[in-house]
Amino acid sequence: MRSETVKLAVGSLLVGVTVLGLKYLAYWLTGSVALYSDALESIVNVVTAAVALVAVRIASKPADANHPFGHHKVEYFSAVIEGVMIVVAALLIVREAYDSFVHPRQLSAPIEGLVVNGTASVLNAVWCWVLITRGKRLRSPALVADGRHLLTDVISSGGVVVGLSLAVALNLPILDPVLALLVAVNILWSGWQVLKESTGGLMDEAVPEATLARIRQIISEHAEGAVEAHDVRTRHAGRMTFIEFHLVVPGEMSVNQAHDICDRIEAALRGDDEHSWITIHVEPESKAKHSGVLVF
Repeated sequence: MRSETVKLAVGSLLVGVTVLGLKYLAYWLTGSVALYSDALESIVNVVTAAVALVAVRIASKPADANHPFGHHKVEYFSAVIEGVMIVVAALLIVREAYDSFVHPRQLSAPIEGLVVNGTASVLNAVWCWVLITRGKRLRSPALVADGRHLLTDVISSGGVVVGLSLAVALNLPILDPVLALLVAVNILWSGWQVLKESTGGLMDEAVPEATLARIRQIISEHAEGAVEAHDVRTRHAGRMTFIEFHLVVPGEMSVNQAHDICDRIEAALRGDDEHSWITIHVEPESKAKHSGVLVF
């Protein structure tokens, strides 16, 4: 599975380089600052695809003495870098758009440039769908972040194509820098979303409420013989979900019996999510809190 993630990251890099070449060609043909902004965002795509490739390769390494819980969290660092790069690209676009306002530019070969740019956008649209759907299935934050960034690129590119077509048809060159500014705002929002989600992972954010409810239900249904489970805590690290809780058992229960209950719960949780890392603290009945997960 991790080899598939690496292959997708390599594919992102190759697609990014191809799209960058096409979009820069469109800018070269037209001199449009809006198409320049589109090409600049593609440079960010290439850089972040390279960072994502490095991240998923490191994340695929098994746990070792220095990283006993694995290397999964490195993908969040990739997503943070991508978010920062998006913001930097937006600021560069704003600067170029301002210059175009001050020194208006006449577009050349607009039809040819728009056709080339549209071809690049179609390629991006197909690949972003692949990254988001497979990235979610593989539980790879780096690939999902890359895919969502490409999605904003597709949306902004579509807006640029429509807007420049109007600018040419209506002979309104001022629309060119206006479109560039709109692209900048769009990718700034994208960068903020990527940063927010990735920092949540770095801060050990808990799983969503629906997932937590499912975990508590599984514990309750497979803890027969125990008294209760309390202090259920969860966090994400890349594709891994870490689950930790205290399991209260009768004081007279043997270690073997308590261990059998733990094994049963772990098997059920991993059956629901194979990427679970489970830690169970067994406690005697005197430690019961009479709260948390009650055993059915």
